[in-house]
Amino acid sequence: MPSQTEPKIDEIVITRVFDSPPERVWQAWTNPEMVKRWWGPEGFTAPSIKIDLRVGGQYVWSMRGPAGTQWDREMFNAGVYKEIVPNEKLVVTQYMSDADGHMIDASEYGQHPDFPDEMKITVLFEEIERGRTRLSIVYPKPESEAQFQAMLKSGMTEGWNSSLNKLAEALR
Repeated sequence: MPSQTEPKIDEIVITRVFDSPPERVWQAWTNPEMVKRWWGPEGFTAPSIKIDLRVGGQYVWSMRGPAGTQWDREMFNAGVYKEIVPNEKLVVTQYMSDADGHMIDASEYGQHPDFPDEMKITVLFEEIERGRTRLSIVYPKPESEAQFQAMLKSGMTEGWNSSLNKLAEALR
């Protein structure tokens, strides 16, 4: 009898359906004032959002946690736009950064030492029916299993889902 094996996980995918057309969801990702309304988990704010939306351009997004918590400080992540297909797809790098977008060690923001220095993300905006969009955030598995495990254990999926709850509210 053949043995059963666990399915191989080779990426992290966070998906949400919004009752908004792709153009509006796209704007929520590419307009700094709109990003400020939803970026960061619930209870967090986004004091500063900088976007240079062109291939090779950089984004620097900040978030600040609730007052009096360990997250009551401005934390930044940044990256570079690698591919832009308006209203359909963004491919970016992502890394923890300082306020100027310079890469810092992710452990400075409480991540495990194995957490990747830089990750690639594909964000897909798919119209599933008129006026509804499936948003997918895809992180491919890094070469190192230790890095992938650090990503899985980081709370990243929960953080994204919380941010997407705020995005759903911002799109209303």
